[in-house]
Amino acid sequence: MTNSYQAVQWNHHKRLYDLCIVAFVVFFVTGFVVLGRVFFPPPGDISLPVLLIRALGICAVLMLHIILIIGPLARISPRFSPLLYNRRHLGVSFFIVALMHAVLVIGFYGGFGTRNPITAVLLHESDTVPFELLGFLALVIFALMAATSHDFWLANLGPSFWKFVHMGVYVAYTLVIAHVVFGSLQSENNSIPLMLISLGALIVGSLHIFTGWREVQFDHGVQHHALVRDDAATWVDVCSVDDIKPERAHITQISSSERIAVFRNGNTVSAMTNVCPHQGGPLGEGKIVDGCVTCPWHGYQFKPDDGQSPPPFTEKIATYDIRVEGRRVLINPKPNEAGTRVPPASFEPWREGSV
Repeated sequence: MTNSYQAVQWNHHKRLYDLCIVAFVVFFVTGFVVLGRVFFPPPGDISLPVLLIRALGICAVLMLHIILIIGPLARISPRFSPLLYNRRHLGVSFFIVALMHAVLVIGFYGGFGTRNPITAVLLHESDTVPFELLGFLALVIFALMAATSHDFWLANLGPSFWKFVHMGVYVAYTLVIAHVVFGSLQSENNSIPLMLISLGALIVGSLHIFTGWREVQFDHGVQHHALVRDDAATWVDVCSVDDIKPERAHITQISSSERIAVFRNGNTVSAMTNVCPHQGGPLGEGKIVDGCVTCPWHGYQFKPDDGQSPPPFTEKIATYDIRVEGRRVLINPKPNEAGTRVPPASFEPWREGSV
């Protein structure tokens, strides 16, 4: 966030990710229109604009569900983390598809009268729920999120406020579900579309509830740690060095404080906060790459001994005093000021036959 801003800092993963998104949208919309022509031939055919409206709308709803399940799936298994890495690209692409859907709706249903096309669509008299207005409100929220998705806004608005703004996705998602249920599904003669949208909402809700429950259990679960006191501080015995995989971390929760990540780098260990300042990513679920702790969400890096990002970046995170007695890792639970250097604690490598 602190280096020079660019619209997109391209790399191989971003190009591949975006190429897959574009291919999916083109394939889905094209396939929907072609199949619509096949299954609804003249004289009962559905017009091309209506097919495009439906194709873009369904594609947008499907993309939104994918976006919302990526986060919980990444919490369940790190195998889904690559999808999380560029999720904002998927979010902006979703907004473009949803906007195209809205523009076609306004042009097709409101562009041939004497009234303003937007007001003609949103404010027409109806005895049903104004589902068009619900969709429009959701689109406004998505527009705000897409416009502020860049790290420029994350840095200048502050992580907390930026996160608050982007939590609006759940409000917008509720509006989208209502827009679909009270709108397009009203004209359907079978219950399959309603069952599909209900199943999608159930999957999204269940995954979020399950992963949230797991996180709460970890934060408030009872973890019994042995205490070692000396004249300087009270140390907490958190694990054995053999519990930590090379270049990986052991995550521990001490009392009600935030989680701490203990990283093993060669024959040394270092401790830092588990929270990445970028978007609150779980640093302890990442690994050490090129000597730096690398966040699994977006690749932000921090040196394990002082919690500082390598130049030219200037982010800093809290570190913890650490030492090793025998093969046990002891941590002072009081965090140091962000960016404070703490000498890594060394230990003897494991030898066959050691007790």
